[in-house]
Parts: sequence; structure tokens; C-alpha cells
Amino acid sequence: MKIFGVDIGGSGIKGAPVDLDLGDLAEERCKVLTPQPATPDAVADGVKDVIDHFGWTGPVGITFPGVVTGGTTIRTAANVDKSWIDTDAGALLGERLGGLPVTVLNDADAAGVAEMEFGAGKGRRGTVILLTFGTGIGSALFTDGELVPNTELGHLELNGHDAEKKASTKAKDDHELTWEHWSRRVTKYLAHVEMLFSPELFIIGGGVSRKSEKFLPLIEGIKAEIVPAQLQNNAGIVGAAMRAAQHSR
Repeated sequence: MKIFGVDIGGSGIKGAPVDLDLGDLAEERCKVLTPQPATPDAVADGVKDVIDHFGWTGPVGITFPGVVTGGTTIRTAANVDKSWIDTDAGALLGERLGGLPVTVLNDADAAGVAEMEFGAGKGRRGTVILLTFGTGIGSALFTDGELVPNTELGHLELNGHDAEKKASTKAKDDHELTWEHWSRRVTKYLAHVEMLFSPELFIIGGGVSRKSEKFLPLIEGIKAEIVPAQLQNNAGIVGAAMRAAQHSR
């Protein structure tokens, strides 16, 4: 079964048809830059461009980098334009896509759902936390395989700052941090999250997961097991498609 997944990020909008039997992309993904400013109309145009690239005409799952309630309403917009707040994303994107069935969910939740089904979290019980490091830090919290949606743990306060402002991949790039320096910040963040939730497993996702050998060996003092996401930066696309498939049944 194939369903289309789109992952809206602070820097890029990427999508592809997903083979839900394999839990992987069915075709090479298409990516466009996230418009600046990332207003609802501008982002919706970007999503349409990605889907039109494939000529897709079926259900679409779409992630959003913020809290999504009721499967459609945007409540926070940390790394896109604030005009997204209170937008009915399902209605906006469905209309822009010519009436295609649209399902919207938090981007890290989508990545987590995919990793728990097909990746590093498969078969894991207890408390599992996926963290996506990119423009910000997204989070997905699972207890015995069940998702607790919209946790947004990247916005925990750490040393007087929003954690993602100090420990995201964007912070590493903006401040030209070495892997060693950045890893120390990530370690402090993981220790804070571990103190609050005591997970058995941390899954590290986002684009930086492709370079896990550069920083995971530098993280010390965390009791939980720490592993890179197996689906890497495609996890959000796969999870979005999974959710759209559930809603289309």
C-alpha cells in the first residue's frame, strides 16, 4: 500500500509516496526550500509543489513543526511564521491540494510513530523518547508503544534558555560549534529530559542522525540507551503517511 507523506520543516519541505508494507519511501523524495517568511499560504504552495511533482491524487499525511490539536488546528509555531497559530491546517492544505484527503500531525510525533513501527523503537516497551535535532528540537514520547502527542520537549528551559536555542543542529551551525562542544550541550539536555521522564531509550533523529558516529560516542553519563534513528530524516515522511493511511480506512 502506498500513501503520500510530506514533512514540513523550518528549512525544507520534503515528501514522497511511501510503501507502508516496507516502511520506506517508494520513490526518491522531492524537497523544496521552506519559504521565508513561512506563512500558511506560502508553505501550502510549497506542499503543493512537492505533491504536484509526483502527480499524486490520493490521501496525504503532512507533518507540522508545532503543536497540532484535533488533527488539524495549529497551536504553536516556533520555527515558522506566527500567523500559523490557530490556523485550520487541514482545511487550508486540503483546499490548496484540490480537495485531497489531508491528515496533519506534529512532525516529531510522525517521526516517532515511524521509528516505533519500522525503526529503532520497534518492539520496545516502557518509556521511549525520540528527539529530532534540526532547526529546533522535536520530541515524541511513548509509553509501552502508545504515543503521548505534542510533547514539545525542545522548549524545556535549560540553564535559563529554551533548550533548542542551545542544543539544536541550527544552534551548532549558527555558533560554529565543534562536535565536542555541541555534544556537551546535547548531554546536558538529555540529562535534563532523563531526570524528568526516566526513559529506557532515547532515539536521536533528524538530519544529524546520519552523522551519529561524530557525536553519540561523546555523550556520557546518561543511563538510558541512546541510538540513532534508523529511518533517519525520512522518518517524518513515513510517519505522516502512516497516519494518513489510518484516517483513510
